[in-house]
Amino acid sequence: MGGKKIEMKNILITGGGGFLGKAVVRQLLQKGHRVISFSRKAHPELKKMGVHQIQGDITDLSAVGQAAENIDVIFHTAAKAGVWGDFEEYFNINVTGTRNIVSACRSCRVSLLIHTSSPSVVFDGRNMEGVDESVPYPTHYHTPYPETKAMAEKEVVAASKNGLKTVILRPHLIWGPEDPHLVPRIIARSRSLRRVGDGCNTVDTIYVDNAAHAHVRAMEALEKKPSISGRIYFISDDAPIALWTMIDKILAAGGKTPVKRSISPGTAYRIGAVLEWIHRTFKLSNEPKMTRFVAKELATSHWFDITAAKRDLEYTADISMDEGFIRLKTWLSEKGFQSEES
Repeated sequence: MGGKKIEMKNILITGGGGFLGKAVVRQLLQKGHRVISFSRKAHPELKKMGVHQIQGDITDLSAVGQAAENIDVIFHTAAKAGVWGDFEEYFNINVTGTRNIVSACRSCRVSLLIHTSSPSVVFDGRNMEGVDESVPYPTHYHTPYPETKAMAEKEVVAASKNGLKTVILRPHLIWGPEDPHLVPRIIARSRSLRRVGDGCNTVDTIYVDNAAHAHVRAMEALEKKPSISGRIYFISDDAPIALWTMIDKILAAGGKTPVKRSISPGTAYRIGAVLEWIHRTFKLSNEPKMTRFVAKELATSHWFDITAAKRDLEYTADISMDEGFIRLKTWLSEKGFQSEES
């Protein structure tokens, strides 16, 4: 009568209405689990899926604790992302928020915690080619996001040493339909983009449904193999690609032409430093068009050995990059994306 029946779990996901969170929700529902989303606002898409939604602030310990009552597993995908901003705000959401999740897991006896992190926590501004999870944290960060995400990782690892079963995932450059960040920004800036460096630097990416699949596999693996608790895993499509080829593919999916002009990495870094100084000095609220962190990321290689994820989580990328771009192009066409500069 078919395969083994999966036991239904009560699962809380922070940031369930976000890009990654919503993809995780879909896959959990497909497996028959009961999913509850915790986020600051209600999301119509989740309502259509029949997902119970709780509105609350991740920095409010009481609200997080109430949401975690009678929960078996928590997926913590909520975070403040970006390359610029006030350190305190990043700290409150990414570090205090994670501490609150850990505290709620303990007080409500939640069995498993799957925590979403980022490879940027180990980025030191140099090429990272085929590195694995043994690579250390850098001694200095140029922006609050990776610094506070690294601090959050350490909170989760510490919790795993005190009885909570955890897995930390580091997906790199998530993309695909419904992306509200990377893809729209690239397309909107299509005419003003400049390649940084020679264009040969190679990166990992991960299609959003593959990233969601890795999260579900992490839960299932952790349940079967408690010995992996506390471990950190890079996850990707396991198909490194030249960064600027990837950007050109995204532009093509949106009906735009490839990036033709370029600047040197040194020039981009100096521009970033100047713009950061201007924004800090004059307390400008918007994000600089270039920062030192972004300049380094755009000019270097960063791809990762995901052997551990394939071995321990039995993770493989189900959706190929070619298939992903077919889906992305269809979605962009349906949404009528146009460059702001057109």
